[in-house]
Amino acid sequence: MPSPTTVSLDTLDAADDETFVAALADIYEHSPWVAEAVAAARPFGTLAALHDAMAAAVRAAGAERQRALLAAHPDLAGKAARAGALTAESTAEQASAGLDRLSDEEFAAFHRLNTAYRDRFGIPFIVCVRRHTKASILRQFERRLANDPTQEHATALDEVIRIAALRLDQRVAAADRLPLAGRLSTHVLDTHGGTPAAGIPLALYELSGDGARRLIVRAVTNRDGRTDQPLIGGRPVPIGLYELVFEVGAYFAGRGVTLADPPFIDQVPIRFAVGEAEGHYHVPLLVTPWSYATYRGS
Repeated sequence: MPSPTTVSLDTLDAADDETFVAALADIYEHSPWVAEAVAAARPFGTLAALHDAMAAAVRAAGAERQRALLAAHPDLAGKAARAGALTAESTAEQASAGLDRLSDEEFAAFHRLNTAYRDRFGIPFIVCVRRHTKASILRQFERRLANDPTQEHATALDEVIRIAALRLDQRVAAADRLPLAGRLSTHVLDTHGGTPAAGIPLALYELSGDGARRLIVRAVTNRDGRTDQPLIGGRPVPIGLYELVFEVGAYFAGRGVTLADPPFIDQVPIRFAVGEAEGHYHVPLLVTPWSYATYRGS
């Protein structure tokens, strides 16, 4: 199913009610009533105002309508996902966390937790998966199963609004953006030569609970020792455990540094955790042929 096209906020503000609702009908999963509820409040002028109005309509809805909205969401990595029966938005969201590539063991864990959650709360487990890795989602499952029903209803509604905010930010072009994006960057300094380290290949991996690695991006440092683009940018940095691997051996050999054979340091792996999806994380490397250091920057 193709994703809906981007539309400008100015166009939405000037459109008739039917066109406005059709453009935003799926921002809240299978719930066009949210767009219908705010159509008369136009013009919004800013994306933040549109988002706030839609979120307020959801929070002001009665308990029955809110519960129907929660129930409209699919299970994570459930039968509908495997059958390709999700909306385009849900399909992309679940794929972003690797939920379309689960091992049999991982699928069994999600199935068990989905069942336990539905049995306890009577609704599907909802989390804004673009903010999480697989391991983080599983931790959220376990943690939230301990909530009482009232607390969990409120938590699930908060997650629905987070999901809708990310969808809205992708769908609607406006002068402002919603404050949803984090950033992960790096910078390599050759502290032996006293210069930024250019031409160093590096790779960023997401680590799962069993230690498996999923490649996120490969890059090469530029003349400033940085990458041309953030390793992750323009979106949340999923909460979880990561590893950055820097290939430094060939760099020092190319600079004519006398090295042991094999070199004392060839690769530098740095493991770190992200706990704030909208945060700015800078993970630099200060390296010589015989030592290295890092720290959390921003």
